[in-house]
Amino acid sequence: MSRAVLIVLDSVGAGALPDAGKYGDEGANTLGNTVKATGLRLPNLERMGLGAIPQAALPEHPEARGLSARLRERAPGKDTTTGHWEMAGVTLRAPFPTFPDGFPEELISRFEAAIGTKTLGNFAASGTAIIQQLGEEHVRTGYPIVYTSADSVFQIAAHEEVVPLVKLYEICETARDLLTGEYAVGRVIARPFVGGRAGEFTRTAARRDFSLQPPGCTVLDDLKSAGREVVGIGKIEDIFAGRGLTQSDHAAGNKACIAATLQALERPFEGLLFVNLVDFDMVHGHRRDAENYARALREFDDALPGIMKAMSPGDLLLITADHGCDPTFKGTDHTREHAPLLAWKRETRRHRHLEDRETFADIAATIADFFGLGERYGASSFLKELEGLS
Repeated sequence: MSRAVLIVLDSVGAGALPDAGKYGDEGANTLGNTVKATGLRLPNLERMGLGAIPQAALPEHPEARGLSARLRERAPGKDTTTGHWEMAGVTLRAPFPTFPDGFPEELISRFEAAIGTKTLGNFAASGTAIIQQLGEEHVRTGYPIVYTSADSVFQIAAHEEVVPLVKLYEICETARDLLTGEYAVGRVIARPFVGGRAGEFTRTAARRDFSLQPPGCTVLDDLKSAGREVVGIGKIEDIFAGRGLTQSDHAAGNKACIAATLQALERPFEGLLFVNLVDFDMVHGHRRDAENYARALREFDDALPGIMKAMSPGDLLLITADHGCDPTFKGTDHTREHAPLLAWKRETRRHRHLEDRETFADIAATIADFFGLGERYGASSFLKELEGLS
């Protein structure tokens, strides 16, 4: 039984895309700038060929084994949903709508009527800052905090002792049902927090994302229809609105997701294990914390040999990213970047670096090729190039 393991290092971009200037992101390079700012080394990823990507600013390993490249994002935007959908084979032609000045009052009024309470906020803000700003008023009134960012998101923050998690998730589902048409943001995000007063409020790991349904057939859908297993770890279930999965482990944070990955690899199955490691983005990138971004990369690098050891002969390992969030860059938002790509099988004996790929969807094409599903998604498989290294 063959397994494909796709690990997304959320936001670990590898250099600005050619159109990054349209997004104000010229010069962004999450991986390379983090390496330069911190002196980071990633010996196990370097052994897979990461140093062959010039933008990584890491040395090339003389005995690297694997395939390396960068992927261009064909779809407009620089958000989690767009990136994951494209790597799964669905490429958006238009970006999700954003609301940098807050959501229209007409929409907020309908939302408040639907949930039976007023709301606070309704402006673009840092999630960690807005709970300090409005948290005490929220605790006093019980009104949920609504906010957005430069991304296509409708975020709802609430104290877990004021609005229980089940209720917060219900409120988010109500918002998801309302946010259609011109208001169809990519994600509604539940942002629970705890703490006694301003300055002490902290977000919890009970975040949930409520995404739109992908507008086309993904490799997850195709694998499930073909009778293969599709296991999502972390927020994969949320990103794909639960579609195309046969099993989901909603582990929270990199450490828990890596543990869940190792546990999933303990059993044989035929299909895809799809993992998102969110801490790079959510905990460190948006806070522009280069030192801890580097620490999280080192922790993944330390865990990588255990993941590779758990893989069986014939299994396929893919490591990539969904966008950038350069912790050394201006602002606090995502950055429009290439995604790094590393591919490896236990049988791999040499290294090869490919030219930049035209789309994230080459990942979906390669996974489909690996499972014998044929050419799909308007993309190109790199499986033959990897198998040529055996």
